[in-house]
Amino acid sequence: MERYRESTAGMSTSGYPPVFVVDAYATRPPLPPKLSQRRRHAGATQILLILLVSMALCGMAIEACFIYHLYQTDNADSASSSKLIAGQEVTSPTEIHSLVLPPSKPVAHLTGGQDVVHGKEIMAWSMDAEPLLYEMDYKNRCIVIQKEGYYYVYSKVYFLDFDGFHHSVNRKTDRYVGKSIPLLMSKRYTEMSREKRSNSYIGGVFHLTVGDAIFVEVSNTTKIVRNKPFENVFGIFMI
Repeated sequence: MERYRESTAGMSTSGYPPVFVVDAYATRPPLPPKLSQRRRHAGATQILLILLVSMALCGMAIEACFIYHLYQTDNADSASSSKLIAGQEVTSPTEIHSLVLPPSKPVAHLTGGQDVVHGKEIMAWSMDAEPLLYEMDYKNRCIVIQKEGYYYVYSKVYFLDFDGFHHSVNRKTDRYVGKSIPLLMSKRYTEMSREKRSNSYIGGVFHLTVGDAIFVEVSNTTKIVRNKPFENVFGIFMI
């Protein structure tokens, strides 16, 4: 600046136009980044994005493989626990029960079968069809209660209907001497010219005590159709 002032002062006194001297040491504005640097920065950003997308795709592929493996394992377990019975593929009740936790309360579920021997009116239930009996007993065609409480009792039968039919669940108890006590009952009085197959289902809640015996009675057990075990069922469970 001092040189600038001296130069302008000298020129003005001599009558010549002033001469401006540029200071070479003055600060210069920053230059814009070179094109190569911008390209290098853009390339690094693209590489980072590609890596992130690749990692996400790899994670999805691993998850898909894991889900497929679980699905195949479940199918294999289901296939191994099935058996061919009467030309149909059904799952063994024993193998089903082994896969679940034991019941938390008393329960029984019985089915019919070709091995049962019915009475004239009282139905019997198969012990070859893997019956479910937990804290229950089965004696003389009856489910015997071992723990007092409220129970849901149910029964379903498949029968030939042509001249009337009745279906009931009865209770025998030491508290009442004599005949059994009907708990549930269904009656049909239709008369048909030919036989017709039909179903009857009854169910309800009752308070039962230790030693009570529950059984299913029908008008005539010869009318019961016994093609498949699950067509005739009898069960009870505590609520």
